[in-house]
Amino acid sequence: MKIIKIIIVFFFFLFYTNSSISQNKKIDSLKIELQHHKEKDTTRVNILNALAFSHFSRDMPKTLEYLDEAYTIADIIQFEKGKARNIYIKGITEAIQSNYDQALGYYNEALKLYENIDFKKGIANCYNAMGITYKNIGKPRKSVDYIKKAIKIEEEIGSNNLSASLINLGNSYTDLGEFAEAIPYLNKALSIAKADKNKQRVAYSLNNLGTIYLDQGNYPLALEYFKESLYINEKIGDSLGIANHLNNIGWMYKTRKQYDKAMKHYEKALEIDKRIDNKRGVSSTLNDIGIIYEENGDYERALNYYIKALDINKQIGSKKGIPNILHNIGEVYLALNEFNTANQYFSEAKKISTEIGDKVTLCDTYIGLAKTYANQKLYDSALNNVLKAKKISKVSGFLDCQKEATEILFNIYKATGNYRDALENHQQFKTLNDSLFNKENIKKIAQIEYEYKYKQALDSANIRELQLTKTVRAKSEDLEKTQRNYLWAIIGVLMISMLLGSVIFYQKLKNAKTKTQNAVIEQKLLRSQMTPHFIFNSLSVLQGMILNKEDKKSVSYLSKFSKLLRITLENSRDKTVLLSQELKAVQNYLTLQNLENDAYQSTLLVEETIDIPMFEVPPMLIQPFVENAIEHAFIDTNDDKKIDIRLKYIDKKLICTIADNGIGYMPQKKTNNGYKKSLSTAITSERLKILSKDFKMDGSVTIEDREKYNAQGTIVTLVIPHKFVA
Repeated sequence: MKIIKIIIVFFFFLFYTNSSISQNKKIDSLKIELQHHKEKDTTRVNILNALAFSHFSRDMPKTLEYLDEAYTIADIIQFEKGKARNIYIKGITEAIQSNYDQALGYYNEALKLYENIDFKKGIANCYNAMGITYKNIGKPRKSVDYIKKAIKIEEEIGSNNLSASLINLGNSYTDLGEFAEAIPYLNKALSIAKADKNKQRVAYSLNNLGTIYLDQGNYPLALEYFKESLYINEKIGDSLGIANHLNNIGWMYKTRKQYDKAMKHYEKALEIDKRIDNKRGVSSTLNDIGIIYEENGDYERALNYYIKALDINKQIGSKKGIPNILHNIGEVYLALNEFNTANQYFSEAKKISTEIGDKVTLCDTYIGLAKTYANQKLYDSALNNVLKAKKISKVSGFLDCQKEATEILFNIYKATGNYRDALENHQQFKTLNDSLFNKENIKKIAQIEYEYKYKQALDSANIRELQLTKTVRAKSEDLEKTQRNYLWAIIGVLMISMLLGSVIFYQKLKNAKTKTQNAVIEQKLLRSQMTPHFIFNSLSVLQGMILNKEDKKSVSYLSKFSKLLRITLENSRDKTVLLSQELKAVQNYLTLQNLENDAYQSTLLVEETIDIPMFEVPPMLIQPFVENAIEHAFIDTNDDKKIDIRLKYIDKKLICTIADNGIGYMPQKKTNNGYKKSLSTAITSERLKILSKDFKMDGSVTIEDREKYNAQGTIVTLVIPHKFVA
């Protein structure tokens, strides 16, 4: 008789850090972020979702509280990615509680949202979750299909969830009894998890490999994997993993007839499963406890526990656990010599096992039917069923099932007078029994238990050592306290001096930051300076064109105007832009200003020494000076207006000159518009000082009257901080 093994390996459970302390720090950090971020935007949605995801295996009510607030905000601001993540986590909470139909509904809803925004990681997550849900409701073949879809996407995008998906795929193949397919996937997952130092996934890989070795009858190796996995889960505080491991280790003790130890493990697992409302886990543990009562001859209690477990499985709509429970009930009625009732339960278990592809329970069910028929002396029917069990157990490597099959065959052949085959099967039975329960295996199991207890004792000793060290240190400090009073006085004076110095330094730093922030604000004002004035002028020009019925000209003007606005808005958001984008914005501005009446001539010359695509520059440095030239340089001039812009690269300096043939710089300073010119210059100069520090290179602006060069107009020389495209 074999226990149902619940392997709860949701890939979305595999997100914890390497210790419970670091996980708590992560939660505390998220809570602090949430307290400081009051604005109802995408950031708050993401923080709430992250908190819900961090709490679902610890505090379900708090998880639901975070999810409700996150969804409300995401829906109001139409944050589709945040909504999809929120709905996906809701699916997880339902899956934990074994509400599989509701979970699948949420996963499908989240999948559609992720597909609409083409977020592949989210799509893979949904496929994975759906695959695990189908596994848990007893559809492992469908589970394999969905998880393979997830793995394909995760390999394409280089997802860090790949090891979790490989665990899930290996686990689904385990349910199908296809161990040759399962083991490579689990070993690959284990290797990736170790490389990533993801202890949670290492633990789940080890646990699932242990489950396979358990089914194959390799108890020492299974227990070694279980103990190592449990040790990791205890260190990182994973309640779900701990409950699962307690069940598996309890089964090992039950197999060795150590019922007290087995029961202790089951009771601990049941307590955890009830606390986190893991209905499948509760059902599995009740079933395990029923087996202990059955093996001790307390059939009434055994049936009571089996029926409770069966009711829970029917309630949550999971076929996965039902065949094993039905088989166990059949075993009880077989022990009570109620053969017809036993046969009914075995037959129903066989039907559902075949339907969901559960080869382990199917093999056990054939054994149960064979024993029932053998007790009724219906040896042909018994032989037919036991041979089917033996065939499945050989192909799949179920060593325990093979042992039972050879024992039944021995009894059948002996009863029918076929002593040669009876002897052969008896010898096979002894060989299999010895391989399962020989002294060497028992010794290995005992050694593994000792090593596990030693690790726990060592951890406990380390804790006591730390406590003792603290106590000794405290006593030493008390003894030296009187001698240190004078020293503390000196230290106090020094600390006060340092504190005063820190306050002064902080005030200076605060003033510097304020000055920097003001400069940044002024920069933003300068960037936005062209917008209202230029927009109203441009719309006025456009209105005139439309009233004059200049259709082609107005369409062309509107097209260039919209392009310029878009470029300006895009550039203004970034700290740096490609030089080509900045020049394009300037060129569009010049073209638009000159589109109506060809008022002036403009040139934009870039010397051959400059490889334009390789340069990135701060945006909106050149345009304000071009605008100043257009607005103020030609106040008293109507003909032959020229603006020449030239870029050159000399001594690792990117230099831009803006020259006009207008009234000159000195006359401008005397006009009423001189304040705007001076303000533009002052703000840009301050901006260049800040940029020079950021870029760690010179940046400056110089404005001169061209009269000193025997020419008419003004020349602006910009030394532009820059960087090269990586």
